[in-house]
Amino acid sequence: MPNLMWTWQQAAVIGAVAAAVFGVLRLRDVLPRVRPFLREAALIIWLYGLWQLVGSLNGEGDYRAVTRGRWIWDTERSAHLPSEHTLQGWVLPHPLVVQAANLYYASMHFTVLIIFLVWLFARHRAQYGRWRTVLALLTASCLLIQFLPVAPPRMIPGIGMADTAMQYGQSVYGQIGGFQPDELSAMPSVHVGWAVLVAVAVCAVTRSRWRYLAVLHAALTVFVVVATGNHFWSDGIVACALLLLAVPAERSGRRLWQAATRRKGLANSGSATPSLVDAA
Repeated sequence: MPNLMWTWQQAAVIGAVAAAVFGVLRLRDVLPRVRPFLREAALIIWLYGLWQLVGSLNGEGDYRAVTRGRWIWDTERSAHLPSEHTLQGWVLPHPLVVQAANLYYASMHFTVLIIFLVWLFARHRAQYGRWRTVLALLTASCLLIQFLPVAPPRMIPGIGMADTAMQYGQSVYGQIGGFQPDELSAMPSVHVGWAVLVAVAVCAVTRSRWRYLAVLHAALTVFVVVATGNHFWSDGIVACALLLLAVPAERSGRRLWQAATRRKGLANSGSATPSLVDAA
């Protein structure tokens, strides 16, 4: 199965093209309604490319990642969390369910995020900047943690987790066994973090009954990443914790920026008053 997600090189090129088109339109002062979309598209695509780049830097063949993954598994058992092996055991006897889960994992992660951002930008522009910043903070915090490679459950020997995508020829990492760099970015789960962010943001900005589709996507993502052996429960828990930190961090940063802007405006108006009096 081909990888339905862009590489960081592809994202860099596509983002650069969007930025270049935005620059040309701005210089010529045309299509003012299109320019903001192109600017935001370039920023988001580059953010995605940065995530992919960090995944590629995690060190092919780093078997310490397996040790860390095994530690997570043992810690979860000590904490009496439900077993990922049990959940996967429920779906393995149903090939169509497994193949659908593999496809969802490969295709819906970035697709739903882009649909959400386009919808938010087009229909709720006033709220877009806030959630774009939360997305950036969440992704950046995930990337910092992912510099420490952690193998996913399907790569941990002895725990019984199957690589469902490899079994059905649907792996986005290729059909060759062994390590690939971006496979060692299991902790935290950006899949879960982005999906939960979409659900929270959609429910915050609209009361439409369709908002529950975003909640369903978040729930399906949690189910899929575990059932396919790509993430531990802990990967999603940490991602959600980072989201809980990103939301107030964005709010605090926005308030500080607004306060600084007001102070600057007052200072400028105050300094301008004497010159007006002197001129009179």
